[in-house]
Amino acid sequence: MSTIRGARERARIEVTAAIKDEARKQLAEEGAPKLSLRAVARELGMVSSALYRYFPSRDDLLTALIVDAFDAIGAAAERAVAEQAAGEVPPAERWVAVSCAVREWALAHPHEYALIYGSPVPGYIAPMDTVGPAARVGLVLIDIVRGAYRAGHLTLPPLADELRADAERMAADFAEGVPPESVAALVAAWAQLFGLISFELFGQFNRVVEEREALFRQTAGELARSVGLRDAGTA
Repeated sequence: MSTIRGARERARIEVTAAIKDEARKQLAEEGAPKLSLRAVARELGMVSSALYRYFPSRDDLLTALIVDAFDAIGAAAERAVAEQAAGEVPPAERWVAVSCAVREWALAHPHEYALIYGSPVPGYIAPMDTVGPAARVGLVLIDIVRGAYRAGHLTLPPLADELRADAERMAADFAEGVPPESVAALVAAWAQLFGLISFELFGQFNRVVEEREALFRQTAGELARSVGLRDAGTA
């Protein structure tokens, strides 16, 4: 019985992967709003009723693709920081390395990036299943700042009085151990990093910026400093 069950599980994993691969092709060709379970089933030579056993609705398939994309970009960020020796590489350089890894993933997977950071899909409401995967990149950046603060290598940025209560709430909610000053700057830096990637990926830099990698790297360094991270050799 265990052998049969194992074979069935492997078959289900393989079919699930094939469904998601075909769905990603549809994303590239038609965009997320036109994703169709019937079209996916047709391309795979399946009847729709068989595909529904794997994904009961289009939204279930979209959620699976969104979770996969968030996990993939999060894993890219985590690999980048793991490759840095925490005791030897300055926090600002670690921040830049993570930022560049996120950009590289986005450029290599533009349609998956558009699914998670582009225009919302009409009629789709993301379930709570997406929250954890969506937080992975942000948690890597938070951890870099937290480590710098604990090591005494963080310079607190200015914080407007009217933002303090909000910054303290954010620190308690998702950035424990990071001072409110840096939490507020972190949120702004996170938004600007992804805004810069989106501008590049969605064509807003066409005929404007030629050296896009250089611009991104420089801006990532400036954003690291904006949250209080110090450059190499800075006391």
